[in-house]
Amino acid sequence: MKILVFAGSTRQGSYNRKLAREVAAMARERGADVTHLELGDYDIPMYNADLEAQGTPADVMKLKQLFHEHPAWIVCTPEYNASYPALVKNTLDWLSSPVKGDPVWNDDFRFSRGKVVGVLSASPGALGGIRSQSHLVPLLLNLHCWVAPTTFAVSRAGSAFDAEGHLTDEASRRRAGAVVEQVLWAASRLHTS
Repeated sequence: MKILVFAGSTRQGSYNRKLAREVAAMARERGADVTHLELGDYDIPMYNADLEAQGTPADVMKLKQLFHEHPAWIVCTPEYNASYPALVKNTLDWLSSPVKGDPVWNDDFRFSRGKVVGVLSASPGALGGIRSQSHLVPLLLNLHCWVAPTTFAVSRAGSAFDAEGHLTDEASRRRAGAVVEQVLWAASRLHTS
């Protein structure tokens, strides 16, 4: 099973980037073909329909194809002001915007329709970013994704990872692993070809 893992942060010491590395490793351990995506590696401007009218940026086209090729995704989202960050929204806004005149990418949901998505978060606070998840899930459903009901939020993330970026608590590792397993299980049943 091909799975795409990414964090909604580009910050060097991001807890969610650490969490994304952890769940990517967990998915590999379970036999998945993992693409660990760093959104900071792509040049994606703030969405603007006037800019788009000049041509969809090349990196957006690359990401459309990459997301499309993976039946399963795992998103690790930070929480900013009780919601998900602009990086996540901006990326999904670009990916869901149809490319006018393109026979393949004129379908806004081609990149996302039927994808099985797991949602995790990490935050220094006691709630672990659960409020960002509560806002992100409706957006993913609107994009015609199947969202796994099992989620996980790493609270007090400043002390949840060791110096190498691994989760230190075995219960946290189990709960994050449960999200990975559910996503892989559901994707294997929905995407049999």
